[in-house]
Amino acid sequence: MENSGFVVLVLFVLALVFIMKTIKVVPQQDAWVVERLGKYHATLAPGLNIVVPFVDRVAYKHVLKEIPLDVPPQVCITKDNTQLQVDGILYFQITDAMRASYGSSNYIAAITQLAQTTLRSVIGKMELDKTFEERDHINTTIVNAIDESAANWGVKVLRYEIKDLTPPKEILHAMQAQITAEREKRALIAASEGRKQEQINIATGEREASIAKSEGEKQASINRAEGQAGAIRAIAEASADAIRQTAAAIREPGGADAVNLKVAEQYVAAFANLAKTNNSIIVPANMSDMSGLIASAMQVVKAQK
Repeated sequence: MENSGFVVLVLFVLALVFIMKTIKVVPQQDAWVVERLGKYHATLAPGLNIVVPFVDRVAYKHVLKEIPLDVPPQVCITKDNTQLQVDGILYFQITDAMRASYGSSNYIAAITQLAQTTLRSVIGKMELDKTFEERDHINTTIVNAIDESAANWGVKVLRYEIKDLTPPKEILHAMQAQITAEREKRALIAASEGRKQEQINIATGEREASIAKSEGEKQASINRAEGQAGAIRAIAEASADAIRQTAAAIREPGGADAVNLKVAEQYVAAFANLAKTNNSIIVPANMSDMSGLIASAMQVVKAQK
């Protein structure tokens, strides 16, 4: 009885081992490469898989997720013979588990070395200033170069990103000095442009003020001229009316006699004023004319009475 129980236990253990060797559960986004008697047989997909125990064995296990690979920093020589330390990061993904297993003994080391050599080649064709401006071009060139070779290794290179571009300290100080000088230059240009615009604004304001002032003076002169012209016309019209009224009065009966009387009065008043303003005695040159005017004036007064 004891021997039969031991045999049953041994058979149970062997059956359990057989089942474990037969059933393989592959995780999601994984691929397992199975060899049968030392030769590639199949690639197990995620899920439950059946293999022949003691004949088939899982030789390689690959993760199909996107994998970041840190590329160690290295010193590159630019086209203008400047040393530049560059490091980056590479993203790749296994697309063919069989090729990744047998295409290269170490595809990660192969990708890393290929990324470094390609980077040195690309940097060597560019000047120092261009390396900072053409990062996208460098990244794209490296990806294309690696992806072409990595296809034989069952690997797809997705992208490459440069993390740091570090020139020597002397070059870095020179670049900083150049940047400082460029910024000072832009500041001076901006200040001069501001002063120029200020002068332009001042000149424009003075010109507009002068134009406005001249327009005002012009309008004032026009207004004064129009006012003087209006006054002259008014005086002329008044004088014309007075002359017309005087002429009409003279044409009426007794008008001529009134004129003679008025003239005689003004004549006498004029001589009286001359006598007041001068110590000398002024006597009319023609006394007969004077007496005639007075006589005529007296006759006019008598006739009116």
